Amino acid sequence: MNKVSIRFFDDREVRAVWDEVNSKWWFSVLDIIAVLTNQDDYNKTRNYWKYLKAKLKKENSQVVSNTTQLKLIASDGKKYLSDMFDYDGIIKLGKTFPWTKANRFIEWFTYSDETIDWKSKTKAYALFESSFIDNIEIGTIKGLQQIHAYLFGSLYDFTWQIRKKNISKNGFQFAIVQYLENTLNEIEKMPGNTFDEIINKYIEMNIAHPFMEGNWRSTKIWLDLILKKNLKRCVDWSKISKNDYMNAMIKSPSSDKEIKSLVKNALTDEIDSREMFMKGIDYSYYYEEE
Repeated sequence: MNKVSIRFFDDREVRAVWDEVNSKWWFSVLDIIAVLTNQDDYNKTRNYWKYLKAKLKKENSQVVSNTTQLKLIASDGKKYLSDMFDYDGIIKLGKTFPWTKANRFIEWFTYSDETIDWKSKTKAYALFESSFIDNIEIGTIKGLQQIHAYLFGSLYDFTWQIRKKNISKNGFQFAIVQYLENTLNEIEKMPGNTFDEIINKYIEMNIAHPFMEGNWRSTKIWLDLILKKNLKRCVDWSKISKNDYMNAMIKSPSSDKEIKSLVKNALTDEIDSREMFMKGIDYSYYYEEE
């Protein structure tokens, strides 16, 4: 059981582990408790779960019987056995909290697997173990299109196609369609042998925004593949907060100092780690949430 996923609800982590034998996800009970009680203190969260578990057992509730224990990485970097619930267990646990937030959490948890984002995210997970990843062109427009097609194939009717409309976000105008083809050709010619060169290329690709949707999710994988090939490094995206990343990228067209500092400090040599890859997918999708 080494496929680990991180979901985000109200900017809080909900860790999950994939059970290959039973083909289902198990979710951290303490993470769910922290979400539902809005608690940041680990010890208080753990104590509350002990209290709740004892209370539910006394009431002969079926909730506790659904619990299993699996190892999760803690803040000290070590793995510890943690109480986990499967999908049904999480729904039952949520219903023991008679609060509006619990209802909103259950709604989010129930329907998140049916969204385009989750479906494409599942494909992104699969990319790590697919032979397709070894055939992606590194650092080219075609390579980025290959990634986009893999993530969003059958989900969008414009998958891998370079956009034909002008788009903007939060007042920022991405590359004008009239010049987009030339812009992409120039980006492809940019060198990518050093860290600075690779990040410069990444920034320019983000400014170009070649697709109607799914640009940042595709370009983050594109960036990691370039770093992996040329520097034997990849990014541990969990070390970069969402706000810091978004602010740095907003500034990047005029100043690349912040984004380069953030990425450089988050580099790791764990380029063949499935867990690192999965964590990168989780965080890159989290950055996209409004």
